[in-house]
Parts: sequence; C-alpha cells; structure tokens
Amino acid sequence: MSDPFLGEIKMFGGNFAPRGYSLCNGQLMALSQNTALFALLGTVYGGNGVSNFGLPNFQGRAPIHWGQGAGLQNVILGEAAGLEAVTLLTSNIPPHIHSLTVSSAGGTSSTPLANGYLGAAVDKDLNPINLYTTTSTAPVNLNTSVTGGGLPVENRSPYLAVSFIIALMGEFPSRN
Repeated sequence: MSDPFLGEIKMFGGNFAPRGYSLCNGQLMALSQNTALFALLGTVYGGNGVSNFGLPNFQGRAPIHWGQGAGLQNVILGEAAGLEAVTLLTSNIPPHIHSLTVSSAGGTSSTPLANGYLGAAVDKDLNPINLYTTTSTAPVNLNTSVTGGGLPVENRSPYLAVSFIIALMGEFPSRN
C-alpha cells in the first residue's frame, strides 16, 4: 500500500490508531511537532494556532462535505452542527385541532351512526348504555389543546460506530 497523504482521514475498524495515525477525537496537537500537518489543517478544528491545533472530532458526528449544494445551506469546513436529540415544542408541530362533537342526549345505538353524535356513555348508576345518537340536542365541540411531556426525541439516523483516523505522516498533498 502506498503512503497516505498527510492529513488523510480514513475509517478504521479497530479501537486504536495504527502507527502514523491518530484518532479523530478532537485532541489538540503540539504545533512545534506537527508543523506540516498544521500547514494543512490550521485551526479549522480548534486550537490556538500558536502552540497547538485541533484534529477533527468525529465522536457522535457523521461526515459531510463542506460547501453549498443546490438548494442547501452553506456548510463551512470544520463546522460542527446538529443534535443527537431534540425536544419538540408546540411551535414545531403543524397546527391542528382534535375535535369531537357530542350530545347530551342518551345514546340509542351501540355502533356509530351516519350523521350521528357521541351520546351519554353511562347511566346514573354507572351502567353502560348506548353511546351513539342521531339527536342533536345542544351539540358541543370539544377542542383539545396540544400537550406533551417535553422529553427529547432521538434525532440520529441508524448508525454503526467505527474509528476515524487521520494520517500524521505521509506525502504532503500538492494542489494540482
């Protein structure tokens, strides 16, 4: 196998970085010991640019190419965005109403009726009675409001965890 390009990122099935590579875990590298790699990465992935610089961090992240595709928002090299879980708010949910029309009249059928209403469900002794009626005495619309528990919802696509490694040694890539 030929030498990798310096800074080349590969997927690797092991839980360690082979010799000449480092895991892409966002760690800071000493600039004085890695000047060629710093020349390629700069501080795009972190660091102060004086004594250190950061390696890319793929922990909990999926790779995406930088730039702007047709109809997509611009993504900047080194940008980290997105969330593993989100909490949906009523402002995130499309407006909708759950309505139910009921009647105060006693039910006359045990099955839904065409052009019918939901009638009284139990008698004064809590015995079940027929639910449905065609009598429309004072129909009432019961509109419910949107509620929720406020718990986060998983936002990740199915995934398989592998290691991402970056070449610390190799051929310096030319631009042409």
